[in-house]
Amino acid sequence: MSALATVLLSALPLGAGWTVHVLWLRGCLNTARRDPLTGLRTRDGFTRRATVLLKDARAVVVLADVDKFKNINDRHGHAAGDSLLQAIADRLAHHVGRSGVAGRLGGDEFAAVLIDDHGTAADMLAVLHGVLARPVDGQDPAVHTTVSLGWVRAADFPTDDLSGLLRRADEAMYAAKQGRAGTRRAGLGRLFATVTGRRAGRTGAHSSAPVMGVAA
Repeated sequence: MSALATVLLSALPLGAGWTVHVLWLRGCLNTARRDPLTGLRTRDGFTRRATVLLKDARAVVVLADVDKFKNINDRHGHAAGDSLLQAIADRLAHHVGRSGVAGRLGGDEFAAVLIDDHGTAADMLAVLHGVLARPVDGQDPAVHTTVSLGWVRAADFPTDDLSGLLRRADEAMYAAKQGRAGTRRAGLGRLFATVTGRRAGRTGAHSSAPVMGVAA
C-alpha cells in the first residue's frame, strides 16, 4: 500500500468524526432558533430569514397578538393557554407557507413575513384573522379569544429595515386592538394619534413618528 493511501485511510476516522461534529453543532443551532412550545422560529431565527425575504418587493410584515391572553391563563390555566398558542402557531405557519416565515417573538406575540404574489394581502390577512381566532379542537368551548393583526408592505417604506417595519406593524396592531378592528395596515391613509399604539401608552415610551393606518 502506498504512503498516500495509508495517510488517507488514517484520516478517514478523523474526517468522519468532524462531519458528525459539524452536523451536531448545526442541529443544536437549529434547535436554539426554534421556540420549544410552538416550534416556530425564535426572534433570532425569524430575524435572519425575514431579513432575506425583505429583499423581495412583494414582502409583507405581519404582527399578531392574542387579545386578553392573560385572562385565558388566569381563568382556564396555563395548559389551556399553551394549547391556544400552539394552535395559533400551527395555523400561522400553514398560512404563511414555505415561501414566507413565521416566528414567536415572545409571550403571545407572533410575527410573520409573507410574499404577496397577487397584491391581495388585505384579503389574505382578513382570512388569517378568522383562522387564528377559531376554537382549538378538543378544548373547552369557553376558551374563546380573538387576535389582533397589524401589517405593513415593505415597499411602502423602502428605507425601513426589519426593525422599522416591525415597529410600524406593531403600532398598527395596537391601533386595531384599541379600535377592535381585527386587522390594520400601516401606510398612507387616515392619521391615528400615537396614543392608540402600545409604545406611546407605556411609561417612558416615545414614538418619533405618528401612526399611519388604514383599516383593512
